[in-house]
Amino acid sequence: MNESPGMQQINQTFNYLQFESEEELTGEHRELLRHAREACISSYAPYSQYHVGAAVRMTDGSIMTGSNQENMSFPAGICAERVALFAAASKFPGIPIKSMAISARSDLFAVTEPVTPCGICRQALLEYELKYKTGIQLILAGQKGKVYLIEGVQNLLPLAFVEKGLLREK
Repeated sequence: MNESPGMQQINQTFNYLQFESEEELTGEHRELLRHAREACISSYAPYSQYHVGAAVRMTDGSIMTGSNQENMSFPAGICAERVALFAAASKFPGIPIKSMAISARSDLFAVTEPVTPCGICRQALLEYELKYKTGIQLILAGQKGKVYLIEGVQNLLPLAFVEKGLLREK
């Protein structure tokens, strides 16, 4: 790489908490994770056999869940995170999202690592952080094992698409 006088090396990192098991979480976080795991039951995943559940807690304490819904025409499916996110925004308009728990199970193997949102879901979650000007806690888990707690979606999406011209002030 050709170096130029204005070139800079930029490193971007973020911190998150890792727990060895869900028992180490607060009661509120464990409850939300339980809702996410229960949401896996309503998943429609005949192609991947990978059932994802998400649960959103609003700042007023309300909880909304969602599960992934696959389709033979793969782009027509939707992730659990966006199902829960959009359902919560529709049912509880004007109430910010406090946290989201995401979990997964499979019919083919044990999901022992925390599941993370895809790029589209990260961008959709970021939209709600920007809308309400508040971070959304993410609780990420598999069926068992480690759990990640991340303070804010922006940590998962550095250099996010946030075109200021599209965000019109009222």
